[in-house]
Amino acid sequence: MPDILTFSFMQNALLAAFLVGLAAPMVGVFLVQRRLSLIGDGMGHVALAGVAVGVVTNQAPVLTALVFAVLAAVGIELVRARGRTSGDVALAVMFYGGIALGVVVIGKSTSGTPANLDSYLFGAISTTTHTDLEVFAVLAFVVVGLTWALAPRMFAVANDEEYARATGMRVTALNITLAVLTAVTVVVAMRVVGLLLISALMIVPNATAQLIAGSFRSAMRMAVVIGVVCSVGGVTASFYADTAPGGTIVLLAIALFLVAASYSALRGRITGRRHNEAEQHEHEHGPHCGHPAIEHEHHVDYLHHGHRHAPHEGHYDEHDPLKTHPNP
Repeated sequence: MPDILTFSFMQNALLAAFLVGLAAPMVGVFLVQRRLSLIGDGMGHVALAGVAVGVVTNQAPVLTALVFAVLAAVGIELVRARGRTSGDVALAVMFYGGIALGVVVIGKSTSGTPANLDSYLFGAISTTTHTDLEVFAVLAFVVVGLTWALAPRMFAVANDEEYARATGMRVTALNITLAVLTAVTVVVAMRVVGLLLISALMIVPNATAQLIAGSFRSAMRMAVVIGVVCSVGGVTASFYADTAPGGTIVLLAIALFLVAASYSALRGRITGRRHNEAEQHEHEHGPHCGHPAIEHEHHVDYLHHGHRHAPHEGHYDEHDPLKTHPNP
């Protein structure tokens, strides 16, 4: 069995997969929070039009795709923020407009549909060159750096846009930044998983992380780990199994999601069976009740006569007093 690292093109492919697996979930976590899970598909369709223009005019398709996607991202966000068009309608216009423009431009080609257009639609990570890798590295680190630096503000806007606006945050600027970062991520990932599958790599790792993580920060870290594992693992598996890398990456991500969903459901059943209601008493527990408060997972227990009680839907749950689970 050949060693994957002995081939220079697979070394480039693994590095590209790592960069995409690192960047895509970091942007996707805020798209999930804002319920814009399909925006990656919309950006992909617009980027397809940019690729078509680049291929037909003999320009660099990556750069033309980047220009088209960024312009569309800014335009859609401005329309959503200042116009009367809702977010889903704006996304629909972006979907259909990108496809239509790509079809029209390709139709003007004298040689028909260029063969290398498929590499952008479905991914062709094994053809990644050193030049491609340098461009992807720069774009990926810009995405990761800006996302990490602006994460608290982006989370505030994604969680409650009106409150963030009331506190003086530049909500429109932050939303435009997120849209542009999404566009850049789409362009970085299009040679790895393809424009038709890029949204999956931004969304599925985050959906998986949210099933098992206890906080937004830990979910974000876990999503990045899952993204890197799926990207690098999918490319490796596709090399030995002789399958399409983009599809293999996405199928691996979906498989991990199904495992996490099964684990979450099983954990919920076990927790439900251990749900013990405390004895009835007149005392009302609260921050000033005089009983010690103990952090326990996502809530607070109150230590009362050797028992840990947690307020829950008009009664108190009984928790094991010997087990403490401080929330870091």
